Amino acid sequence: MNQLATFAGGCFWCMVTPFDQIPGVIKVTSGYTGGHTENPTYEEVCSDTTGHVEAVQIEYDPSLLSYEKLLGMYWQQIDPTDIEGQFNDKGHSYRTFIFYHSDEQKRLAEASKAELAASGRFDKPIVTEIVEADDFYAAEEHHQDYYKKNPFRYKMYAKGSGRESFIKHHWTIKKNENELRARLTPIQYEVTQNNATEAPFRNEFWDHQGEGIYVDIVSGEPLFSSKDKFDAHCGWPSFTKPLENQNVLEEVDVTHGMIRTEVRSKEGDSHLGHVFEDGPDPTGMRYCINSASLRFIPKDQLEENGFGQYMSLFQ
Repeated sequence: MNQLATFAGGCFWCMVTPFDQIPGVIKVTSGYTGGHTENPTYEEVCSDTTGHVEAVQIEYDPSLLSYEKLLGMYWQQIDPTDIEGQFNDKGHSYRTFIFYHSDEQKRLAEASKAELAASGRFDKPIVTEIVEADDFYAAEEHHQDYYKKNPFRYKMYAKGSGRESFIKHHWTIKKNENELRARLTPIQYEVTQNNATEAPFRNEFWDHQGEGIYVDIVSGEPLFSSKDKFDAHCGWPSFTKPLENQNVLEEVDVTHGMIRTEVRSKEGDSHLGHVFEDGPDPTGMRYCINSASLRFIPKDQLEENGFGQYMSLFQ
C-alpha cells in the first residue's frame, strides 16, 4: 500500500525535482499545509496570513523506497539552520517542516534530525520542525511540475536563490588529491577533476549493452540507468535522463567559444559531460557522458553493492 511523505523546504518549485522520477515515487504534488485557511491561493500563502507553508507531498511505494531514504534526500535540499525561511525567500511560508503521517514516521524523522545535528556538518542548530501532518491543499496547476513547464526560469531561479551553492558547499565530499590520483586512472582524473573530454568511440561504455546502473567513479552516487541509455551515434554513452535528478547538477559552460550546459555529480562534484536538447522521446534530452566519469554495476550485483532499491527497474 502506498504511503505519503510531506516536506516543506522553501519554494516548492525546487522541492519537486529531487524526488521526481525516483524508483518508488508515484507522484509529487506541490501545495500548502500547516495553516488555518481552507483552499488557500498562492498569493494568500505568500502573504503569511494563512499559517500555511509551501510544501511537497510525495506518494511512494514503501516496498521500493524507504522513508529513511526520503528523509536523507530532504535534508540535502535545504538549509535546516534557517528559521526565517530558505535562501532568498524569507517568511513563515518558506520555513522548513517535516510533517509526519504516523508515529513511525515521527520516530524516524526525530532520529534523522538528531543524527544530522550530531554530524557536525552545520555549525548552527537544526531548527527544522517535526509536526503532525494536517490537511494538504494542492497548489494551482501552473505550480505543478514547474521545472518541466518552465525549465529555463526554474534553472535561473534555483541558481539565483542561493540554494544550489549552499547544497554544493555542504553536501559535496571533501576530496584528497593524492588519494584520487592513486585511485583513478589518468583519464578518469583528468575528466572528473579537470573537465577533460575523452576520445569518442574509444571509451569504455559508448557501446556498452549490459543492464544495470552507472555510478560516479569518485563518489559512487547513482547517476544513470541502462534503461535510459541509447545510441546517439556520437561516440560517448548517452542517456535520456538521470537516474535521480538530484544527483546530476547543471551549470553553464562557456568554454571553447560555445555556450553549453555542463552536468556534474552533486556529491562527488565530478565533471560528467554535457546535456543537449536533441535526444529522443520521452524527454527529448541527450545526456552525453564521459565513460571515465562512470562505474557500471550490473543488475545482478545491485543488492551486494548497496543499490537494491533499483532492482525494480529491471523486473
